[in-house]
Amino acid sequence: MNLDNLKDQFNCDVLINEKMSGHTSYGIGGPVLAYIRPNDKSELIKIIKLMNKNSHKVYYLGSGSNLLVNDKNINAFVITTARAIKDIKIENNTIFADSGVMLGKLVKEAMKHKLTGLESLAGVPGTLGGALKMNAGAWGSEISNYLISVEVIGSDGIIKMLKPTDLNFGYRKSSFSSEEFILSAQFKLKASSEEDIKRIKTKASEGRIKTQPLKYRSAGSVFKNPRSDLAAGFLIEKAGLKGTKYGDAEISTHHANFFINHGNAKAKEIAYLISLSRKTVYEKYGIMLDLELMTIGFKNKNLFPYA
Repeated sequence: MNLDNLKDQFNCDVLINEKMSGHTSYGIGGPVLAYIRPNDKSELIKIIKLMNKNSHKVYYLGSGSNLLVNDKNINAFVITTARAIKDIKIENNTIFADSGVMLGKLVKEAMKHKLTGLESLAGVPGTLGGALKMNAGAWGSEISNYLISVEVIGSDGIIKMLKPTDLNFGYRKSSFSSEEFILSAQFKLKASSEEDIKRIKTKASEGRIKTQPLKYRSAGSVFKNPRSDLAAGFLIEKAGLKGTKYGDAEISTHHANFFINHGNAKAKEIAYLISLSRKTVYEKYGIMLDLELMTIGFKNKNLFPYA
């Protein structure tokens, strides 16, 4: 595919050889073939069809808030709805929202209509699409709890509707195919008093401020908790790794399941701390930590080589 011709075909942002460091919360990531931000759903379908026709490797992203991208050249395209496809409307107790809607906006709109269920997600970064893909949750609540349906676009450009029963939601996971682009979703919430909703939101927000290193660039929790009663951060801290630095990357002294970028960290430095944590925790406690973080450009995300 001629990349210059790609820019001419679509009336949207098509950033050629774009560094992903400008599109991730870590501020880390090498160049992809093109970073594409469709303006509307019809344009999105055209782009997906074109990519499928030419058998290109494509990554579908939200805001890049739960993502580590390698610093090396990445032979793939990135398509995102962030800051573009983001309509939202509320009728009765039902929310209709596009995948590019930021979670903070979704929470705010629900609260305006005195609807409860999503307020514990206040302060969680990222878009609705990304939140559904990983079944985002906080303080005992998960976004899939209130889901009615999801619209997805397949690699053939065909839109289909999925119900929660079609999707295998679990702790920080779902069964969405990597070839499906999450387009929009519907949620059914419950009416509640403004005071009760604010109380839950405040509790979640204060807990996040108290426990997370919000002053630094990070990608949220690196590992999934092995069990509901056993936190990954606790194991990493118990293993003596809290505060460990490698280059400009550090296992946060505030929360050991947050790995932070002090300004100029490289992907391989974050990857080293990931590998070190998995290896050390496994050797000490026989528990292999699973990544919650999504990755692009690494050959083996399970063994996680340093380069």
